Parts: sequence; C-alpha cells; structure tokens
Amino acid sequence: MKLYLKDFKSQAGPNVYSVVPSYELSRSVAAHSVPAVDPRQFDQGGAPRPFVPGEGPSTEEYDRIYENPFMESKGNPLSTFSIDVDTASYANSRRFLRSGQLPPRDAVRIEEFINYFNYDYPAPTGTDPFSINCELSACPWNEKHELLLVGLQGRKIEVAQLPPNNLVFLADVSGSMRSPDKLPLLKASLRMLVDNLRPEDRVALVVYAGAAGLVLDSTSGKEKQKILAAIDNLNAGGSTAGGAGIKLAYSVAKENFMPKGNNRIILATDGDFNVGVSSDGGLTRLVEEKRKDGVFLTVLGFGTGNYKDSKMEKLADKGYGNYAYVDGIREAKKALVTEMGSTLFTIAKDVKFQLEFNPATVSSYRLIGYENRMLKKEDFNDDKKDAGELGAGHRVTALYEIVRVGVEEPVAKVDKLKYQKKVKLTKSKDLLTLKLRYKEPKETESQLITRVVQAEDITPKIPSENWAFASAVAEFALVIRDSKHKGTASYESALARARKARGKDEHGYRAEFVHLIESANLLARR
Repeated sequence: MKLYLKDFKSQAGPNVYSVVPSYELSRSVAAHSVPAVDPRQFDQGGAPRPFVPGEGPSTEEYDRIYENPFMESKGNPLSTFSIDVDTASYANSRRFLRSGQLPPRDAVRIEEFINYFNYDYPAPTGTDPFSINCELSACPWNEKHELLLVGLQGRKIEVAQLPPNNLVFLADVSGSMRSPDKLPLLKASLRMLVDNLRPEDRVALVVYAGAAGLVLDSTSGKEKQKILAAIDNLNAGGSTAGGAGIKLAYSVAKENFMPKGNNRIILATDGDFNVGVSSDGGLTRLVEEKRKDGVFLTVLGFGTGNYKDSKMEKLADKGYGNYAYVDGIREAKKALVTEMGSTLFTIAKDVKFQLEFNPATVSSYRLIGYENRMLKKEDFNDDKKDAGELGAGHRVTALYEIVRVGVEEPVAKVDKLKYQKKVKLTKSKDLLTLKLRYKEPKETESQLITRVVQAEDITPKIPSENWAFASAVAEFALVIRDSKHKGTASYESALARARKARGKDEHGYRAEFVHLIESANLLARR
C-alpha cells in the first residue's frame, strides 16, 4: 500500500503525523469503533432510527437568511444571481419534520427546496448545454401579483457515456461521527456508489480524524471488493482535522488527474472541524486555492446535533461543487445512484443569470430564495467572479413574484431625486430580457445566451405541472420559515396544488413531499 507522508501538523502537539494504512487507523481508534452497518439501525424509509432532534444539547449552525425584498424596476431593473443545484436544505428540513419538529427558519433555503425535485423541461437542442424555459401565471399567495418561473435544463448524459471518473472519497472518521446516522450511513452510501463504478473509473479513500490518512490508493472500479473492504474497515474516533484531510484529498486527486476525465472529491462529514484549519474563512480559502487544479467538490452532510450546515454549504459553493444532506439510505441512493451523472459530472461552470425587467410592464419584482447566491450587476460580465455549476441532466428553477404596472407596489417609497430627471421609458411591451453566462468545464472564458421574454408567449391558459408543483414547494417553504412575504400562503393551498401536480413521480419524491406538508400542518396546529 502506498503511504503519503505530508507536512500536516497537529494543533494538539508538535508531532508531524503521517499517513497510515487502514488497519493501523482502525487499531488506533478501536476503543471508539463503530460496527458494520446493521439494517436494523434504519427505518423503512432508510432514516436512522435512534436519533430524535431535541435530545441533548444542539450545536447545529445555519447562516442567517435575509430575504430578498421587492425591487422597483425603474431604479433597479437588473436581477443578477448564480444558479444553485444544492438540495441539502430540503433533506435536512425533512429530517426535522420526520422527528416531529419544524426546522429552524435559517435552515430553510427556498431555492434548495424547489431544486430538490425534477421538472419536465424540454431537453436542450443544438450545441447549448441546456435549455431555458419560462412560464407566467397568477401568484397563489397574492392574487394581485404574478409568479414567473425560469427553468434551466441541463443536457442529459447516460452513465455509460460519461468520461472516466477520478474520485477521491474524503471521509470524516472523527469521534463526532460515531452515531448510526453518521459513519454507518456514510459507509452504506459509499458502498452504493462503488457498486455503480465502471472499470475505467478510479477511486481513492482518504480519511481524517486527529490525523489525515490515505487508506486506499487510487484503485480501478473493477476492483470493487478491494474498495468495499477499505470502506467497511472505517472506524470513528478522535478530533477533526478537516483542513488537513482536504489538503491531502486534493493532493491525491491531482496526482491521479485525468485530463479528459471527471476529477472530483466527495467529502462526507458532519462539518464539525475542530483541529488545524477549521474556520469558515480558512477552509473556503483553502478550497478556492485547490480548485484551480481542475478538481471539483461534492459535499455530503450527515448527522444531527452538531451539524455544521453553514460550513459545508460554503465549501461546496467555493469548490466548484454541490451539496446534499443524507438523512437516510433512500437519499443516498438519490444523490449517488439515481442522479449520479448530475452529482458527479459538471457540464457547465460559473453559470449566472441576469434578468432585466421592463419598467413599462413590470413595476416591481422579488426573487424567491437564492439569498446567498446574489451577485452585483457588474459581476455578470466578470469572468473572474465565481458562480454555480450545472451537472449532467441537472435542472435549476427560479421563481420571481412580479407586480405589473398599475398595481400597488410593495416597495418602500423614497423622496424624488433633486439632481436627476425622471427616467424615460421605451414603448416596448417586453416583460424582460433574460441573459445567461456559463463556461465549459475546462474553459476560463464565458459564453452568453440572451432571450427576450413577452408575457403573452409564456402565459398558458392552464398552468403546467412544472409551474404548479414548483409554486407549491415555494409556498410550503414560505410558510414553514414564516416569511414576511408569504401573503395568504398556507399549508392547505400548497397541499392542494402539490396533490394535483404529482405527475409521473417515478421515485415517489413528490408523494413524499405531500406527506411532509400534511405533517407540518399537524405540527403547526399543536
């Protein structure tokens, strides 16, 4: 077995720690070992049985969300934001609801609720890696407003046609990962991914606790038993040197880099880093520096009680990556098997939207969600500005609540300007102009797509299932986070639309959502 001896130093003492084989790591933490995955530890939905949120002290961390306000089109016609394909917020909030609690307000990121689900958008045509879709209809929670859907559908690529993978599993095996909803679930998740590897794929396994170690050198996907044995041998114990683990993982990925392949680190953790580089700023700077080597990052969150959502979201944002929360076997299958291509293979990076609303037709607008993805208007044309990544087959949906000219505006009034004249409007009947920038995965220069949107072209007589279901998800999220912009939103209204718009629902995700609304409604009545 190949060993890495790196200059990573423990904050707990002066000793330089070295990379050790898996059997030595196992022996060193034997007192805190976790048994192999036992199916009895999980319920029928795949969720760990023992955990109940609220038992014992909680040190979970979520960044505060300051909701986007309504913006007046005359003075602020441009809305600029990065796409977001993360889904962690929905799965994490589901964990709270399943255990009989409403999630914390700041755990609810509405765009991640919406983007958790598939939508039946048309596939892209021509050379563009995605299609752009718009739809407009009456806003369900404010009858005087309208709700605009903007949907992006990435090009689908069959798994067999994907480039070879150079994957590095980076597993947190610190003491905080002992509980059944953490390391045992993590191991079960990685096993499912390994089962779907191809001979041309390669996998290495790096772990970190008080030290960082390479327990499996880069190994061909055809050697599944060797990879599975390394995963099965993982045990938990010690402090959490997350920064050292990340450094080593990027080093391993770079050493085995595939110029024509998909190079990615899969970080699996509860985010509770406490040794070495552990601050949000230090970790994100580390990831920003390492991503220059062309290695992408997927973050999988596990566990409860000490879960550090804010830290993991930042890492994924800065690491050219995506972020999912795994609350059970079923969610692991969704992220790593059902949506494997979307999770692991990027077809476009630094994807940004800029919508210019026409003040002659739109009085004001509000982007629902994406608060931590907002960009300055000048960032849109700046190719150095980081934005989100789109995976193969991924879809991104954004919703705007818009107020037409002639309807009372929900924006704060300001005095008239003394030194500027009133802006003269054109006579255009356009609703807006939509611009999108993206880069090919290995390119540094962006490409521009522009669409002019008119209301009559995107307003069907009957809203589509896409619009109906996305609006139901948004309404539900507005209610559970008690948004000041929720208007007349209610569980009952969201439930009625969600039931009618379930569609094909091949994997049952929409049916599960209906049950979550029912659960939340019951909790709210207590």
